[in-house]
Amino acid sequence: MPNETSNEAFGRPGAPALTRRGLLVIAAAFALPGAALAAAGRPVNTLGSPAGVAIRGYDPVAYFREGGPRRGSAEHAVMNGGATWHFASAANKALFLADPERYKPAYGGFCAYGTSRGYLVKIEPEAWSIVDGRLYLNYDLGVRETWSGDTAKYLARSEKNWPRLTARDIR
Repeated sequence: MPNETSNEAFGRPGAPALTRRGLLVIAAAFALPGAALAAAGRPVNTLGSPAGVAIRGYDPVAYFREGGPRRGSAEHAVMNGGATWHFASAANKALFLADPERYKPAYGGFCAYGTSRGYLVKIEPEAWSIVDGRLYLNYDLGVRETWSGDTAKYLARSEKNWPRLTARDIR
């Protein structure tokens, strides 16, 4: 009968034993990269964008510096958070690189109202708001109007929902 310290059960008599500890070490080696990705990786809105470009290719810095949406360019692109972000200028790209969390839209660039409802949906770049220094995007101008009617309520719901939402919640 094979014992715990041999591999006779696997048809390899005399081979070094694969112990429970060895299996745990192998499992941990494969699990850690996925766990780091799951812990740090949040979905980023690339819906309606070619080749994984965030927020439909619009420049997130322009909302702050220029007071509204402006289409970015592949000429001024950077990878961040698993998506490609486009910028209208080298200056905007530099500002983003210096402090990406300041400029990235809330909820990975998904609709803030949709996030409050427990799902992730596309946005229209023209349906935006900056609240307390944070960029929020919405599905369309009508949804932005609804969201703006009680921003505090929808923000509280979004903050509660966002940590549990995953790519499976994209509609």
